[in-house]
Amino acid sequence: MDIVAAGPGDEALLLDLLNSTPVIDGVARDELEDPVTAQAWLDSRDAGPANEQQLQELVDVRTALQDVVRGDRSPRALQPFLDGVGLSPALSDDGLTWTLTTQATPPAAARAILAWDALRISSPGRLRPCANPDCRLFLIDRSKPNTARWCSMAICGNRMKARRHYQRSRAASGD
Repeated sequence: MDIVAAGPGDEALLLDLLNSTPVIDGVARDELEDPVTAQAWLDSRDAGPANEQQLQELVDVRTALQDVVRGDRSPRALQPFLDGVGLSPALSDDGLTWTLTTQATPPAAARAILAWDALRISSPGRLRPCANPDCRLFLIDRSKPNTARWCSMAICGNRMKARRHYQRSRAASGD
């Protein structure tokens, strides 16, 4: 039985975490590289404080999730990050809610893994890397036909279409 224990905020956290290593003007960046910047990143996402070891764990979870989504590693690569993670159900007038508890794994990392799993269950195949080989970003395809290919149609989609047009026009002219 599959249980979805993640909300929209967790999904946004997952996508932001996956996309925290962008390539900007041809230079790879890491938004979690510096502890001060990483803490600001966490704070802006209501993901709580983290010590240096927890920040490193978050970076490790990000790498594993990126590899899993790209298909370079099995989902089993996420198992070490789930040790000490628990969910406790509680009923209220609004329905069932889940409380996340963690020991060694930072709560933000556990939330990202739960969000990945929720998407795996509810929207299989919709979380994927951008089809632009020069881009390191990810997208959640919310289109009805599930055909989105780029993280941004305005940026990557336009670049890829312009690249193909240039290649076709060069081939047609015999250059």
